[in-house]
Amino acid sequence: MSSSILSRPLKTVVHWFDVYHDAPGPEEDGDQSINFLRCLPFILLHVACLAAIFTGVSLFAVAVLVIMYAIRVLGITVGYHRYFAHRAFRCGRGMQFVLAVMGAMAVQRGPLWWAAHHRHHHKYSDTEEDHHSPVTRSFLWSHMGWFLCRGNFRTRTELIGDFAKYPEIRFLDRFDIVVPVVSFTLLWVLGVVVGTVWPQTGTSGWQVLVWGGVISTVLSYHATFTINSLVHVFGKKRYTTGDESRNNLWLSPVTFGESWHNNHHHFPASAHLGFYWWELDIGWYFLKALEKFGLVWDLKRVPYHVREGMPSPRRAQAA
Repeated sequence: MSSSILSRPLKTVVHWFDVYHDAPGPEEDGDQSINFLRCLPFILLHVACLAAIFTGVSLFAVAVLVIMYAIRVLGITVGYHRYFAHRAFRCGRGMQFVLAVMGAMAVQRGPLWWAAHHRHHHKYSDTEEDHHSPVTRSFLWSHMGWFLCRGNFRTRTELIGDFAKYPEIRFLDRFDIVVPVVSFTLLWVLGVVVGTVWPQTGTSGWQVLVWGGVISTVLSYHATFTINSLVHVFGKKRYTTGDESRNNLWLSPVTFGESWHNNHHHFPASAHLGFYWWELDIGWYFLKALEKFGLVWDLKRVPYHVREGMPSPRRAQAA
């Protein structure tokens, strides 16, 4: 048996801790094979939800679940998506790091990997080049198969050079296991402390870890994954965008505004995905709160004429 075959599982295990170590190169971008050993942590997270049968549940554990779910989804929609992928607002380097950490807590790889793939998606949305289109591929592939395959493993740094220049962001991207491990450990410690000091809560370290860490992560996974799968199939198309992106009212509360997806593809630079006041966009409300404290600024919004499908004022004046 060759040494290359023997080294393959070891290389995969190393990738759990250092995703840049001997990672697939650009020449392997078309490889759609799935390395199930590399995907084992993702699979085990789902299986670990069953541990709730043994830990039981408490009001405190459910409260932690809700809070952690909110942090994770905000980290994805506000941090990874609106900031790193689209630069829809500005912030200082410290806040930029906080947003990256919040996104990393969602356990959806690093900020550079996530944002680079999303920029690629916008360039090729619902074409054969799109990595996660349910139109050209299957629903299951668009929901989660695409990020499990070997060809989409590497961080496409050529698409995200504007943020790859920051060493702390590169660190979070390369060692994307650090933030999840630290956050899960702190949740366990929190449960131990609360269970010891306030035993009447009926909680424990393992209970808070399972509910606030594992179950919260899995719920946030499938809420955000629906934007690639369901929201390119079900919903209404307000704008002709050249793809199948749609607005979906029902998914807006759980995705914090991400499901106004046809709006987003119509004008990706907007930090406000719900173009009208009645379109619930929790991510936008969060950004407005941060703006009040001076933590973010220059929040971009869709111009009126773009939102209403009118000609550009400059073109109208020229005519």
